[in-house]
Amino acid sequence: MHLSILKKLIHFADLRNDFPALQQKNRGMPLIYLDSAASAQKPQAVIDAITHFYSHDYANIHRGIYELSERATQCYENARECVKQYINAETAAQIIFVRGTTEAINLIAQSYGRNQWQAGDEIILSTLEHHSNIVPWSLLREQIGVVLKVIPIADTGELDLDAYQQLITSRTKLVAVTHVSNALGTITPVKEITAIAHAHGVPVLLDGAQAAPHMPVDVQAIDCDFYTFSGHKLYGPTGIGVLYGKKRFLDQLSPYQGGGDMIETVSFSEVTFAPTPQKFEAGTPHIAGVVGLAAAIQYVEQVGIENIFAHEQHLLRYAESKLMTISGLRLMGTAKPKVGVMSFVLEDVHPHDLGTVLDHEGIAIRAGHHCAMPLMERLGVPATVRASLGLYNNEADIDALVEAIYLAKRFFA
Repeated sequence: MHLSILKKLIHFADLRNDFPALQQKNRGMPLIYLDSAASAQKPQAVIDAITHFYSHDYANIHRGIYELSERATQCYENARECVKQYINAETAAQIIFVRGTTEAINLIAQSYGRNQWQAGDEIILSTLEHHSNIVPWSLLREQIGVVLKVIPIADTGELDLDAYQQLITSRTKLVAVTHVSNALGTITPVKEITAIAHAHGVPVLLDGAQAAPHMPVDVQAIDCDFYTFSGHKLYGPTGIGVLYGKKRFLDQLSPYQGGGDMIETVSFSEVTFAPTPQKFEAGTPHIAGVVGLAAAIQYVEQVGIENIFAHEQHLLRYAESKLMTISGLRLMGTAKPKVGVMSFVLEDVHPHDLGTVLDHEGIAIRAGHHCAMPLMERLGVPATVRASLGLYNNEADIDALVEAIYLAKRFFA
């Protein structure tokens, strides 16, 4: 093994100790966590940041004139600045805190689509989409009659860009696609997708839930109009996420929800709203979640997102080379490039049964349709087994996975 790779592996092996949950056993076996695409484990730094906030700095924000409230507000707004830098937004005012990627997409569907589109207007999605980027648009179809058009994929899991260009018409109002497939790991060519849409005057929303934890994201370089991601996949807490938007879009959108803290004035005859981003953050927000998200981003930045990407790419190549030697195992999704997601089926073994065997060997994976039922239909399978990587995984985790699959093959033979 090359010395530079060895040094990186040693470095990441040390980081595993930062995650308390990974020090426990699962069904009496050392826990091997290979389900980061569903939700990532949390480093002690994130846990400590949330605990410290609740213990020392907690108060409601934006409303108090006392020191504790001012400190809480500063923590909250510092986190907005942290997110802005992480995705290279132009200003912190472009960062809206939401519950997660799902709420962010629903916000755009309702604040933008429902208020400005009409029956017959078109939204372009892709076959790779998570249900969170299908159902909000399906609801909008029921509400106002928009038309959903879908970019097909090749058998490898790559988008058909020629077909995509043919889908755009004068009625196309939005392209909403994933940056990285949660089920296959495919990294979509978001710069090209965005450039093609913009050439037709169509804005672009990107679901970055699976991209933000694993690779650098630069929204200005991509030039997308909206970008979303969730904290819990980025080693942060659940219940917090981000919607980025270009200012010209955010300023023209109506609020998604109404309540306290998002207003300028309220009377029974008229309401005026606070400027962006506050007008989209109704009520008392998940302040501790925002603090935890900032701590997670700081942790990732300390490790280096480029280092994380390189580490996971090494493990992906190692894992695929091992899995492809198992007779009867078929990898689903072999696009280049992709992130550390291995989705596969094993001949004569149902994914749920394989997942159960792996669980009893201490290995946590996901088995099912991965909230991507249209994609499963396209692939011709009801479900897959999905092993997905985080920065805390190593080659030993992959070796244990492969050994457990061989055990399952013997068990079900």
